[in-house]
Amino acid sequence: MIYFITSNDGKFKEAKLFLRKNYNVEIERIKGIEVPEIQSDKLEEIAEFSLNFLLQKNKAPQFVEDAGLFIEILNGFPGPYSAYVYKTIGNQGILNLLKPIRGNNEVKAYFKAVIAYYDFKNNKNVLFEGISHGLISDRIKGDKGWGFDPIFIPIEGNGMTFAEMGIENKNKYSHRIDALKKLGNYIKKFGV
Repeated sequence: MIYFITSNDGKFKEAKLFLRKNYNVEIERIKGIEVPEIQSDKLEEIAEFSLNFLLQKNKAPQFVEDAGLFIEILNGFPGPYSAYVYKTIGNQGILNLLKPIRGNNEVKAYFKAVIAYYDFKNNKNVLFEGISHGLISDRIKGDKGWGFDPIFIPIEGNGMTFAEMGIENKNKYSHRIDALKKLGNYIKKFGV
């Protein structure tokens, strides 16, 4: 059994479905643990700090994930601050920021996820990165996702936002799934 420490229902459902179906790995969720947030421009540092904090409470096979939306024209904003930006201005706020500078141009962006996994057998942390390249929509579309899903169009996704796709379709292009594949392959090779 591997523990995924997250309070985000969407992240947990995506990870549980994917790891069970593709790697026969069962995960359990631990919620309610307050992890202090560090300020960093690097998702890797944030994820590893969170994992190390959690390992002080329970040394068990476990992982955390941190992700961000990086918009190129905004120099990577909101990036590692995505959760805060989503809570404060939301999808419409991002679209409002882009409106005066977008013009008729495509707005390139990417989602990046970093998983920090504690390898119990080898007593070490391992990081896995996943990226999904795409564009920012000019309006909010879809109701099947969460966070910035309604404004992110993955390059390979036939012009639909993540929120228009639903979880099964989204998982074909997802940054989180990209990182989870690497985690799954690692577990398959080395065990839990």
